Amino acid sequence: MKNQIKPLNILYLHSHDTGRYCEPYGYAAQTPHIQKLAEEGVIFRKAYCGNPTCSPSRACLLTGQSAHAAGMFGLAHRGWTLNDYKQTLINFLKEHGYFTALSGIQHIALAPYAEPEDAGYDEILTLDGSFDTPVAAAEDFLARQHKRPFFLDVGLFPPHRTGNDGDFPSKHPPTDERYVMPPAVLPDTPESRHDYSRYLTSVRGTDESFGQVLSAIDRYGYRDNTLVICTTDHGPAFPHMKCRLTDHGIGVMLIMRGPHGFSGGKVIDEMVSQVDLFPSICNLLNLPKPTWLEGQSFLPLLHGDNSQARQAIFAEVNYHAAEEPGRAVRTNRWKYIRRYTDYNQTVLPNIDNSISKTYLYNRDLKEREEPKEFLFDLCYDPQEANNLAAAPQYKAIKNEMEEALRQWMRDTGDPLFEGVLPKNDRMIVTPQHHFNPDGNTVTETSQNLEH
Repeated sequence: MKNQIKPLNILYLHSHDTGRYCEPYGYAAQTPHIQKLAEEGVIFRKAYCGNPTCSPSRACLLTGQSAHAAGMFGLAHRGWTLNDYKQTLINFLKEHGYFTALSGIQHIALAPYAEPEDAGYDEILTLDGSFDTPVAAAEDFLARQHKRPFFLDVGLFPPHRTGNDGDFPSKHPPTDERYVMPPAVLPDTPESRHDYSRYLTSVRGTDESFGQVLSAIDRYGYRDNTLVICTTDHGPAFPHMKCRLTDHGIGVMLIMRGPHGFSGGKVIDEMVSQVDLFPSICNLLNLPKPTWLEGQSFLPLLHGDNSQARQAIFAEVNYHAAEEPGRAVRTNRWKYIRRYTDYNQTVLPNIDNSISKTYLYNRDLKEREEPKEFLFDLCYDPQEANNLAAAPQYKAIKNEMEEALRQWMRDTGDPLFEGVLPKNDRMIVTPQHHFNPDGNTVTETSQNLEH
């Protein structure tokens, strides 16, 4: 391959709704395979997605752009598509000699609006994202002889919630709910412990599936020339996490293993965004970076050069089930979030149904007001619980953060900078005041979810 250092395969392992809730980030989750990957590779402690909703997050990672620049303002199965599918990392690698294959979910090109092949896949092994099917298909793929380097995309649906009751896919008996601690943004109650125990069980199954694919990489002799990328789209599907612009929503696991510095159990504490993956791969393969890329290579961080480390990362939300436009900027010390909607209550359809949601709803979630602006001091308030936006002593910091956000919106051509949130004639949008993501206003549904 012209201009390439050496044939390097890429394995892209990803799950839904996992955030950083796995063992190498310090959580009491049974994820030994992800832990081993971290010990053998590189773990990015401060990795963030560009949008804490499913399709837009993946669009950011796979195009190296913000979601609004890529055109993915909402979910692919609700009518949204990329502006240009030629701009995906998959198509880029394909143009540079890679054989590209999909095993499981991808969630940026869905019929009838687009096809997975549009995103650049040479071969669709399976579109089933369950625990076992994509693993078996990936193992069959790896057992073949490959004359060209490959990009293998293995995407799992778990631990995404399923059904109207919001349970989690599982292949094991539930973790004992008596002995778990729910995420810090949730109260420690029997309901939240029950819910989180099911999540931990689903993550355990996800880890096992990842481990089977990694074992196949070793078994068929690809370990020394394969870059493994293990990540997720955004935070878990609990209230105050998924679809939120706090770190509970945008914080993601990012663990990589391979040659050229991705080894040795390194820990990177500098901030990186998933939009940085595309330019980093270009850097690694010595390939010219496409002009549309917004991110920056994080390869220098692997060698201790922090001189060009990110000073800020940016994220956004537009549509999930309901419309909820917002933008955020994060530095090492501060987080500023701006909501661009006149709806001043919690947008309930953008919280997946669960007994945790119902517990909060039946207290005061349905009556809580959401301010337009948030400012958090991440040093003294890492849980982002104390909003300083209205405090006069922080006005200068808030103004500085707001201007940085507005500059990013200008630079990336964000239509929301002009007050416009794009719509299309295909989009499916749930009204903001409804309870369920599917548009059901019958709040008795919430009562049926009580544990």
